[in-house]
Amino acid sequence: MSRSLSDCIDQGRGLVPADLVLKHGRVFDLVTGELVQTDVAICGDRIVGTFGTYAGRREIDCRGRILVPGFIDTHLHVESSLVTPFEFDRCVTPRGITTAICDPHEIANVCGLEGIRYFLEASAHLVMDLRVQLSSCVPSTHMETAGAALEAGDLAPLMDHPRVIGLAEFMNFPGVLMKAPGCLAKLEAFRGRHIDGHAPLLRGKDLNGYIAAGIRTEHEATTAEEALEKLRKGMRVLIREGSVSKDLHALVSILNERHAPYLCLCTDDRNPLDIAEHGHIDHMIRTAIRLGAPPLAVYRAASLSAAEAFGLKDRGLIAPGRRADIAVLDSLEGCHAALVLAGGVVADEAAFAARPCVEPVARASVKVARIAPEAFRCPGNRAETPVIGILPGKIITEHLTAEIEPVDGDKRPDPARDLARIAVIERHGKTGGRATGFVRGFGMARGAIASTVCHDHHNLAVVGIDYADMALAANRLRALEGGFAVAAGGEILAELALPVGGLMSLRPFEEVRDALVTLREAARSLGVTLEEPFLQLAFLALPVIPHLKITDRGMVDVDRFEILP
Repeated sequence: MSRSLSDCIDQGRGLVPADLVLKHGRVFDLVTGELVQTDVAICGDRIVGTFGTYAGRREIDCRGRILVPGFIDTHLHVESSLVTPFEFDRCVTPRGITTAICDPHEIANVCGLEGIRYFLEASAHLVMDLRVQLSSCVPSTHMETAGAALEAGDLAPLMDHPRVIGLAEFMNFPGVLMKAPGCLAKLEAFRGRHIDGHAPLLRGKDLNGYIAAGIRTEHEATTAEEALEKLRKGMRVLIREGSVSKDLHALVSILNERHAPYLCLCTDDRNPLDIAEHGHIDHMIRTAIRLGAPPLAVYRAASLSAAEAFGLKDRGLIAPGRRADIAVLDSLEGCHAALVLAGGVVADEAAFAARPCVEPVARASVKVARIAPEAFRCPGNRAETPVIGILPGKIITEHLTAEIEPVDGDKRPDPARDLARIAVIERHGKTGGRATGFVRGFGMARGAIASTVCHDHHNLAVVGIDYADMALAANRLRALEGGFAVAAGGEILAELALPVGGLMSLRPFEEVRDALVTLREAARSLGVTLEEPFLQLAFLALPVIPHLKITDRGMVDVDRFEILP
């Protein structure tokens, strides 16, 4: 709801009542670090008055509360919330997240440009401001089978869309360093625009070459040393705390007032259960302050620094002329929002109910033949076997080796040594290919878990001990149009249908949250010790994250960027 400049000027000067006034609160000024008692006058979607007393056509008493700029999640995949953009909006905006910068490459890897256009259309109807980065890695590498492939020429027509910021995370950093033609074509097409990075463990001169390609931001730093090198070399570092990738504790030491102008916060991949139990960006703020980070540094990273990093000059401060994105909090340390305004609109159930709907895309996307238990055999005549080693709280994995003697031409799972079978089956109806291997770290003693959330190609991934249960879980996902399933003893113990591309539910986020509780309990009944086994499974198939991964084409040595023979 925009208003004329004349209205903004008159209301800012106090000549006429403002459309809305937040009365008697204290504003946290991110320029000086002061808490200032003041009214905040709003005209349409803009702040027009601060540091004064105002009258309004509508007034809200904020006595005893602290007003801060709305939070900006600088990098996430809405699909990882397992709900549509509309339910994601309803889930996180009341927590103070008023802007989110998404990369829809999960849905794009299933259905290409149709998925990106769905997000662009949906973003125009949300309470929050959802901005879109155009997916750079569809597929992420040449070592998997995705449902689509997008080249520079496919993305170029969308570059100037008003909701597009730039090119999304460039995950294929080996392709950049090796000057792969497809990578260079995308980087050249977006030269001078915002390009988001993704370069885990990249250091030294290789990092220099990656940044020299025009890449400005990066969210994969997992140590303070790595983050500081990236900062010194001109990158904005996005501190991440997702459902699986948890880097805040490792990076909180650099979150100070000196570095804060160049730091941002992001969640990357966070599901409704974690959001319900802990929070979103609000959880990161609480945690960082509890760990000793100065509140001014934390709130700058959560809003002003994020706005500056991504060229969103109209937000990030509670100041005249800025977008009226405001979170009204109990305290800086508590960061619990009692009221949220997004573009001057109170984020309440009435605002969410007033949004028009957009028809979802990518239905019936799980195109696999019925799977037999024998499909999960792991042939081989050598005992020496590569094993993916899970590191809890990280998407980086270890490249382990175990001695597994084949029996009747099959290397069997061994729960006593925490060696579970992992398989990835192509589900886009292209090759029908599959690969099997071993993973350590689930703690699984029986049964199986299956998922079509399988980064970033989103083929069908299964981990288990019993082949029949693995087949049962996988076949159940065929019937559900994708999702999660847990099986044991020939029965489905829990499931969640994700029919939108095999990635997102059509149900309210509360129902998805409750289903995740049941799924997590079912997984634990199999012996699983991981806090978030389903997203952890998904990342075991992402061949741009060191060190050992698996796709439908085989086990991938990420360090050598090749499929193991």
